[in-house]
Amino acid sequence: MERLTDIGVIRDILSRHGFTFSKALGQNFLINPSVCPRMADDAVRGDNFGVLEIGPGIGVLTNELLKRAKKVVAVELDKRLLPVLDETLGEFDNLKVINADILELDLHRLIDEEFGGMDVAVCANLPYYITSPVIMKLLEERLPVKSITVMVQKEAAVRLCAEPGTRDSSAITAAVRYYCDPELLFKVSSGSFMPAPKVDSAVIRLTLHEPSVHPKDEKTFFRVIKGAFAQRRKTVLNSLSSSLSLDKQILRDILDTAGVDVNARAERLTIADFAAIADAIYSLKE
Repeated sequence: MERLTDIGVIRDILSRHGFTFSKALGQNFLINPSVCPRMADDAVRGDNFGVLEIGPGIGVLTNELLKRAKKVVAVELDKRLLPVLDETLGEFDNLKVINADILELDLHRLIDEEFGGMDVAVCANLPYYITSPVIMKLLEERLPVKSITVMVQKEAAVRLCAEPGTRDSSAITAAVRYYCDPELLFKVSSGSFMPAPKVDSAVIRLTLHEPSVHPKDEKTFFRVIKGAFAQRRKTVLNSLSSSLSLDKQILRDILDTAGVDVNARAERLTIADFAAIADAIYSLKE
């Protein structure tokens, strides 16, 4: 169905299905006709692509993905939207809609069963409240996907795509950089949605890669990242000493071994710095 970005069409469809927006689910449907084609073009990079979409809503982005991809599997939590999607996307035979919580699905199994032999990308207009959990699930599970193209709150996009060692970097910046190369593609105003949220959004692309560093123990590596940013106004020495319950003199020796300035703050550290600190801490246990 065309004209899915027309407010009148949307209201008519939703009214006929008795649908009302859920604040708890963070539902904001795209009505800017230029956004979804750009997202779909970024996600689908060839004829043999399958796309996993998270939260299709009424199918505005899904419609564009279906025109470009070999197959789209859309995971929608709100069962009230299933009959809506039947109406708006009924003309396509390369779509499968799954009523489930993306955070609870076995995504390795889903990808293996639904996209056998295809290149796979993830594409989504993510509700703000689940941005970090969804992105980290997609990355931590090391799924066989080429890229993740998602729309998120603009402030989150800036953090996710910040360069390590800059003021905008955070714990999630470092974690994301470990798994992929993030890029902020374009910004999207709040007026592009129905209902309009109070903040602007941005579309980012995460291109998966093999980690550039190989810490001895990933659990220790991520504990160090989280601990270093736990009190980001403090030096890495003070923040890690408090968060990891380490004696400061021992930690001074660890930072010296890692080649990290004890007076540096977390946002100034690189992925390699965090890995070196984590390795030095892990070596204490060996």
